This record gives sequence, structure tokens and C-alpha cells, in this order.
Amino acid sequence: MSLLRPFRATDLFRFNNVNLDNWTETYSLSFYLSYLAQWPDLSFIQTSPNSERVMGYVVGKAEGNPHSKPPTLHGHVTAITVAPEYRRLGLANGMMNLLEDVSDRSYRAWFVDLFVRPSNTNAVRMYEGMGYDVFRKVKEYYHGGGPGGRDEDGYDMRKALSRDTKRVTVRKNGRNFTVNPESIYFEPAYRP
Repeated sequence: MSLLRPFRATDLFRFNNVNLDNWTETYSLSFYLSYLAQWPDLSFIQTSPNSERVMGYVVGKAEGNPHSKPPTLHGHVTAITVAPEYRRLGLANGMMNLLEDVSDRSYRAWFVDLFVRPSNTNAVRMYEGMGYDVFRKVKEYYHGGGPGGRDEDGYDMRKALSRDTKRVTVRKNGRNFTVNPESIYFEPAYRP
């Protein structure tokens, strides 16, 4: 049993047990606070109801232009992580479903995307199981951590939302499309 609720600024002082994982991208306090100020409805935390120990969290934002062709308005998963002792319980799936639902209903987004290291095969498989596909490979997206300590490419994975009835924002063969990091920039978007 756990409690899934909106992420609050005070949670930043309680989530170290989750952020110490090798695969978790950790940011500065000001980074997290800027997300909570701009997109408070796209960040959630899961806690143990008895101890309030942080089990996992997701931090997201909205990006893209609602009038562009092809459509770019989307929800973006900036960070999602589950503490090692709480993995394989479906917590990430629940947090992702909530972020997808808010992106779909509140922002009228076309898709949700996230970035993941290709070497994190467990995470890639997990996202694929949630309906995400690799849309494109981003050259040297991650600083360090690749073979021999080199920069590592990143997968941009996407899942179409209900607005994308023709699935124009996703593709099945995205591993064959490589782009440079500067081509993945989107303007921040806010609730309509």
C-alpha cells in the first residue's frame, strides 16, 4: 500500500533515498522548484503511508506549440524513479499513468515523451511495456556514463495520447533515426 499525491517543495528534503540510484538523473533544488512552480500538476510523489518514506516520484512538464504542424504539444517526463526496494511493484506505471492523464486532459497534449539511456535496458523494456516506442536516437545526449566513460546517445521515447488518433507523433522504427541534441528543443507550454 502507498500514497500517490502531488509533489511538494518540502519533499525535496526527503527524497535522497531515491536519488542515490545510479540510473537516476539528479538536478539542483532550483531546477526542481522551477518545475513545481510552472507545472505543479505534472509532478507526483509516492510515499509509504505509515512512515512517509519516499518510494518514488515523477517530475514532468508541458512542451511544444499547440498550433504547429506536425503537432508538438506534449507532456514530458523529466525524471521518474523508484527506490530500489520498491521496484517491480507497479509504482512507476501508476505515476506514468497519472502524468499521461493530466497531459491528455488538462493540456490536450498529443503525446508524452521521455529520454532514457539505451544501456538502461530494464527501463527501455519497462517503457515499451507501458506503450512507449523509440521515436529517435539523440546523439551524445547523456554526458559520460557510456562505454569507456564516453558520452552516450539517448532514446527519445514517445507514447501517443487520445488526441493523436492517426498516430502521427510516434513511429515504430525510431532506432533508425538519429538527430543532434539541438533538434530536440521545444518551447515550454502552459495549461490552456
